[in-house]
Amino acid sequence: MMRAMTETTKTTETRKPIVFCSWPFPDAGLSLLREVADMRVWQGTEAAPREALMEALKEADAVFALPPTDRLDSAAMAQAPHLRVISGFGVGYDYVDVAEATRRGILVCNTPGTLTETTADQTWALLLAAARHVARADRYVRSGAWQGYDPMLLLGADVHGATLGIVGLGTIGSAVARRASGFGMRVRYTGRTRRPEAEVALEAEYRSLDDLLRESDFVTINCALTPETRGLIGARELALMKPTAILVNTARGAIVDQRALADALQNGRIAAAGVDVFEQEPISPDDPLLSCETAVLAPHLGSATYATRARMARVAAENIVAALQGKRPKHLVNPQAWHGD
Repeated sequence: MMRAMTETTKTTETRKPIVFCSWPFPDAGLSLLREVADMRVWQGTEAAPREALMEALKEADAVFALPPTDRLDSAAMAQAPHLRVISGFGVGYDYVDVAEATRRGILVCNTPGTLTETTADQTWALLLAAARHVARADRYVRSGAWQGYDPMLLLGADVHGATLGIVGLGTIGSAVARRASGFGMRVRYTGRTRRPEAEVALEAEYRSLDDLLRESDFVTINCALTPETRGLIGARELALMKPTAILVNTARGAIVDQRALADALQNGRIAAAGVDVFEQEPISPDDPLLSCETAVLAPHLGSATYATRARMARVAAENIVAALQGKRPKHLVNPQAWHGD
């Protein structure tokens, strides 16, 4: 039996719009929605399952969604005769069929700018941890295997003075690049288009993807998941990297072929990886990546600070409030769906 939803506020006069929240989001957002909506909040440590989402969509005017878990595809929208707005808890919106939403006049919103610096911090946390074997060292000490100082124990890679290759020099990629200056790194980047102003500001040099992979000591994935970037880093691309190189992904799991990454790590074709996002979340317990000692793995923590999660919730809620009040949301992914003033 599915868990009951709570926080339903009813009125005997005018029907308030119904907002379905697929997770108990921070109160910084929910408190704004309570003022204008009849709230249906899924309670649990995980997002609402597909069947709960589909049932809720029969009445919902708005969905406060949890990317990338929620799947708001054409089948879901067909269940939602009243749906006016989808606002996601984050920047990515690959979980929504945006074309279908636009066709139906459903506004799709996100929270750009709320998690840039925090996700860049997480990128660097994983980069440093992978370079200096922080997770392996922690396991080694806790296991009782440490018997004394060993000058050859868990030797890692220098970060300072190395070459950093950034795949996607958007807001997060640029924040990653800014941090690289403190380590005296050479910055290379690749993307769909060159960014001359960013090249000057960040002292970054443009490279094709293949050249970036060949040159870089560290490669960070900071691009959006699109049809063009899905599977962007596969066996061929990993084979171009230096055997001493380290790959870090805090963007979307499907950008990297996970099995190919595990194979490259197990066979020493690259030195290490830091991974915050996975093709399937949670990762399958039999995934070969779990057996890779040189992989530092995190459960999608890119934006996981108190302040950032509260900010994300507030901005996502503000999008919904605006849409329900007939105003154009500030962060509208599909402006073609907007037909207001």
